[in-house]
Amino acid sequence: MPLVDDRGGTREGDVPGVMMQVFVRLLWVMVMLWLPLGVAAQELTGLARLDVASSAIRQEGEATQVTLALSQPVPWRVRVMDSPPRLILDMREADWTGLEHVVQESDKIRSLRAGVIRPGWSRLVMELAGPVRIEAAGMVTEGEVQVTLRLVPDTPEAFAAAAAQPEPQDWALPDAAEPAAPQGRGEGPVIVVLDPGHGGIDPGAERDGHTEADIVLTFARELKDILLRDGGFSVVMTRDADVFVPIETRISIARAAGAHVFLSLHADALPEGEAVGATIYSLAEEASDAAAQALAERHDRDDLLSGVDLSAQDDLVASILMDMARTETRPRIERLAMSLEQAIKARDIRMHRVPRQSGGFSVLKSPDIPSLLLELGFMSSASDLARLTDPEWRGRMALALRDGLVAWVAEDQALSGLRGR
Repeated sequence: MPLVDDRGGTREGDVPGVMMQVFVRLLWVMVMLWLPLGVAAQELTGLARLDVASSAIRQEGEATQVTLALSQPVPWRVRVMDSPPRLILDMREADWTGLEHVVQESDKIRSLRAGVIRPGWSRLVMELAGPVRIEAAGMVTEGEVQVTLRLVPDTPEAFAAAAAQPEPQDWALPDAAEPAAPQGRGEGPVIVVLDPGHGGIDPGAERDGHTEADIVLTFARELKDILLRDGGFSVVMTRDADVFVPIETRISIARAAGAHVFLSLHADALPEGEAVGATIYSLAEEASDAAAQALAERHDRDDLLSGVDLSAQDDLVASILMDMARTETRPRIERLAMSLEQAIKARDIRMHRVPRQSGGFSVLKSPDIPSLLLELGFMSSASDLARLTDPEWRGRMALALRDGLVAWVAEDQALSGLRGR
């Protein structure tokens, strides 16, 4: 199988039985490319751009040949993940503009998506029609720079074993952080964690040149300014750039910050039916309706397709609900949702005909932090999209959320005092 040699070219060798050998070789190549030796290494500060005309995905018998031409060599790695089967290709400083125009003549690959996975790193995800084995993987750095992959059919068992290989430590996303020491109510500023949904490789809903990730990030920044300036809150954001942050990491950030409130911001789209107006969602084992269930499933699937496997978390919702039932968190969440609803309506902002709903949103699963998901509106609605892109409307919504949080904090602290807490 062609593997990268110490000159950055390719050579022939035996096909390893497991993916770990591929990881080791590719990681070694990344180190070699990163060292300040030779002209190629000195050029790595630039951005590698996809050469669409010289790139292609073609079927060759039972095999799929992937050729991705780049403007320069960069550190990279490739691996597979399961449920659903997909191939993950990570690169340093790669611009995937034009990916949708790459020749695609293989029925083994269902879809392609690419974007930022974390600062300085991009990710290309190929959703596969079935299990494959990476028979060959290499980067040619002499002459035209190319990443070449040769994929052949594999058994489900062998594919699952390859997908189960541990993440190389140098590439792992941040681990769940230890919670900050609990801060009693009334002690210091209330800590609000704002979670702009999606980002990077996961743009969320897309309409008329707008992406959900961009809209909610813009709103989160505006809301943060108002909460800091006029609300007296301490504010932490799970992301402040167009980067991908897995659900588990978003929750980890909230716990590390010692959050008193977690507010996840979205502006989704429903492919069927009509949805208009802001909607407040809380966690529940059974969704309030089919639309709420579809939204929750979409959020989790977007995280999954972007390279983060949530399968280990599937059984957590029920146990978390049990934990919530044993604490006072659930009534506090209900009061928070009601306070936000009242404040939004007081600012004459349109809400969904059912303004408060529930569903199995994984991002809301922290049992001891009052957590809500706010759909600011639905990009599938032309009127909602116009509002979401209107700075004046966003300003009124930000003020409404500030009003609702201020009212909830006062009520929450008063009730806490009555209970002697």
